[in-house]
Amino acid sequence: MPADLHPPKREVFDVPAMTNTDNKGFLRPVERYEVTAHGLYMSRPADHPRFFHLESWLLPDLGLRANIFHFVAGHRSGQRLYLDVGRFTGPDADGKWFAEDWYLDLVDVPGRPLELVDIDELFEAHRAGLLDTSTCEEAVQIATRALVGAAEHGHDVQTWLDAAVGATVFFRDRPTG
Repeated sequence: MPADLHPPKREVFDVPAMTNTDNKGFLRPVERYEVTAHGLYMSRPADHPRFFHLESWLLPDLGLRANIFHFVAGHRSGQRLYLDVGRFTGPDADGKWFAEDWYLDLVDVPGRPLELVDIDELFEAHRAGLLDTSTCEEAVQIATRALVGAAEHGHDVQTWLDAAVGATVFFRDRPTG
């Protein structure tokens, strides 16, 4: 297995506790959760060198997690949304939601077509036995639906997301760094 290859990233979103256990096992405080008919919205601070705040939507029916990273100056200033492909479920009986990232990601830079990235990671994970063939096929189908959906909406990912879930996938926090 290549040194940089990792198992699928898993996170826990504990709505009652107002915490997010990230993929490295760190417990992060959450400023806002909102549960809707189409998913879970989260807003939390981040202690990352490239971004200081994270907004995310878990969208189980789409197999996507839509993120806005509020970057510090000089980091990815053109990127708006970063979409993780995977399995997103919840809530369980305790009000927790769960994410399993299947390596493929889509990057939204307004005015450009949605870009599919990390295809090599998906293939490496399959080769290493970290994802089975049916899960890899599902990941490709999810990414394809997103690419086609965004293209059918003039490469406006936000408009496609809203249409796909039948409601506004809002991002209301606009922190400044």
